[in-house]
Amino acid sequence: MRLLPRDEKFFDLFTSVAALSVEAAKLQLDLLRADMARRGPIVDAIKRLEHAADQVTHEVVTRLDRVFITPLDREDIHLLASRLDDVVDLIDGTAHRVQMYQAGEAPQGAVLLGDVVFRGTQELLVAVQSLEKNKDQSVLEACARVKRLEEEGDSLYHEWVARLFDGTPDPLLVIKWKEIYDTLEKTLDHMEDAGNVLESISIKHA
Repeated sequence: MRLLPRDEKFFDLFTSVAALSVEAAKLQLDLLRADMARRGPIVDAIKRLEHAADQVTHEVVTRLDRVFITPLDREDIHLLASRLDDVVDLIDGTAHRVQMYQAGEAPQGAVLLGDVVFRGTQELLVAVQSLEKNKDQSVLEACARVKRLEEEGDSLYHEWVARLFDGTPDPLLVIKWKEIYDTLEKTLDHMEDAGNVLESISIKHA
């Protein structure tokens, strides 16, 4: 028996943003692995996904104003949509910095962090889809995996930022990649924030 009122549209919208984040994170990983000559089209593709996520999030907010009975608390709906959209925004932010700074080949640490972001978006999608199906345990398990990925990313971040200063590096390259690392790490933080919202909603409606 479903405990949540049926309103498939909200869940469809959440799933849409989460799926867009997976697609954007995959492209971000491709971007970090690509040489400079191939990065432009990937950055453009990520920007299109970011615009699409913004449109879906706007639809969530607009629908909240029109619908009298919602499947979740209104503030939870707004918060979840915003947190999921934040992830896509930050992926776009990383892509923008990679292109703008023309910083050359990505360090291995950036690729490793990009992979953690990609895996985290996949877990958020699992959690969102499980929320729709009222599978509370699956939501909580996926959110726990997001937390572990955030911790893995934190360790990678500290290790690879430190490596930027090994030897006698080019100061400009250090500045550029430090900011890119910061944005990747911030993406992981916001993924954990989205997971916390999903976890809270699931517990509230268990």
